Amino acid sequence: MKKLLLGNEALAQGAIDAGLSGVYAYPGTPSTEITEYIQRSKQAKELNIHSNWSVNEKTAMEAALGMSYAGKRSMTVMKHVGLNVAADVFMNMSVSGINGGLVVVVADDPSMHSSQNEQDTRYYGKFAMVPMLEPSNQQECYEITKYAFELSELYKLPVLIRLVTRLSHSRAGVVTTETTKDQNEMSLPTSPTQFQLIPMHARGRYQSLLDSQPGLLEEAEKSPFNEFKKGPNTSMGIIASGIAYNYLMENFESGECPYPVLKVSQYPLPKRPVKELFDTCKKILVLEDGYPFIEESISDFLGENRKVIGRLSGDIPRAGELNPDNIANALGFDVVINENIPKVVSGRPPELCVGCGHRDLFDVVNDLNKEMGSQQVFGDIGCYALGVLEPYKSINTLIDMGASITMAKGAADAGIHPSVAIIGDSTFTHSGMTGLLEAVIEDTPMTVVISDNSAIAMTGAQDSSASGRLIEICKGIGVDEEHMIVITPLHKNMEENKDIIRKEFNHQGVSVIIAQRPCVQLPSEKKKLLKQIKSVAVN
Repeated sequence: MKKLLLGNEALAQGAIDAGLSGVYAYPGTPSTEITEYIQRSKQAKELNIHSNWSVNEKTAMEAALGMSYAGKRSMTVMKHVGLNVAADVFMNMSVSGINGGLVVVVADDPSMHSSQNEQDTRYYGKFAMVPMLEPSNQQECYEITKYAFELSELYKLPVLIRLVTRLSHSRAGVVTTETTKDQNEMSLPTSPTQFQLIPMHARGRYQSLLDSQPGLLEEAEKSPFNEFKKGPNTSMGIIASGIAYNYLMENFESGECPYPVLKVSQYPLPKRPVKELFDTCKKILVLEDGYPFIEESISDFLGENRKVIGRLSGDIPRAGELNPDNIANALGFDVVINENIPKVVSGRPPELCVGCGHRDLFDVVNDLNKEMGSQQVFGDIGCYALGVLEPYKSINTLIDMGASITMAKGAADAGIHPSVAIIGDSTFTHSGMTGLLEAVIEDTPMTVVISDNSAIAMTGAQDSSASGRLIEICKGIGVDEEHMIVITPLHKNMEENKDIIRKEFNHQGVSVIIAQRPCVQLPSEKKKLLKQIKSVAVN
């Protein structure tokens, strides 16, 4: 059967057809559509595949490991910075190993289209010493995912699949199988100590991980996803990983590259074909979307070699996405770019939706800023991050999920007052709750504003784990109810809201303001349901 699918969708279908029992994820561009595809899939519903959103990436990966412990095939999905959140369990489960097949899918975002950095997940895979797969096209997204589960169960290790934005979000025809593998039967680990990572057991597990490395290298050497193509012109050899291989081939209309090419889609980096390139070619061009991972890896087993060119040498730009024109320049082709393209649509920065509750909240904060002097406002990851831009310029910092509260606490400890954190409802439950607890323990003089739009709005208005729970969560953490106030951020309430927030800014202890107003993009039926839930929560 042939379907027109995004790279993300092809991967999701591959997981379903591989006998998946559960996907665990937190939304994050460019990875979100993988889980959404499974949630929408009639086939997945009939197979009773678990696909609810997790609270954050760490809980997602741990839940996936729990399903694997029970012998089922599971998958956890996130964007590259989400792996930072899940790194603790990721590094440790490479030591414990798995039971049922476990695939970790991470979508990197070169050029930072919607991210804080260009982080390359391949370094995490090497750090954890687990097998890695990097599809070059949508068909491979499908095939590699099915293969990943088999590889995972063969070596009893999690397998990492790395995507990049352009592959995740572009479509192509994908041929899928007519049959779906049956889901695994429940089966507990054969070793009772496998998942008990106390030192006396972990040492043995770590040795097992080390002992698996030659086998993983051999798998990469013979992998059907790594392909060595000889070429008549040995003045240069090319190593192209993942989507870079497609970009390379776009430069040759005939579909034939005259240079020897090693296509890499499975790691560890296969040594034999790399050595053959070095032995037969005068120089090596390395093409990869992301960091110079392969460029650096080559020196690990071949030593420093001036024949290698790529991102480190400057022949490929060090920052930003790879593209066919970068490669054409590195190949010495004359690339003609028409700079006189008529401007049909003017570029514009992103902005908050008309009618968004964040707008009215920022208006209040900015008015108080003028009135009270320069309070420091620590921001977080979500739609409200646009508060750093014109016309608001309300936010001073934007680092990572949950950092608003803990940075505001540190600033308050240093003597800044008012010290204000602005965080969204989903980001608060993702990684803000522990920071608030720390502030409550010391009764730090700071104000936390939870801008509650009842959705993970930035990635498509997925359900927020915080919906209808914020008040009880804050009470449970220990926030003084006298200084926990719910407001509705509307222009008509502006003066009243200013009075409330001013008082809390001046309070010499922890205060929490929950600014509740559903995302304007939510359907009216969902807004009504949320209103009922919050009415019950308040009462």
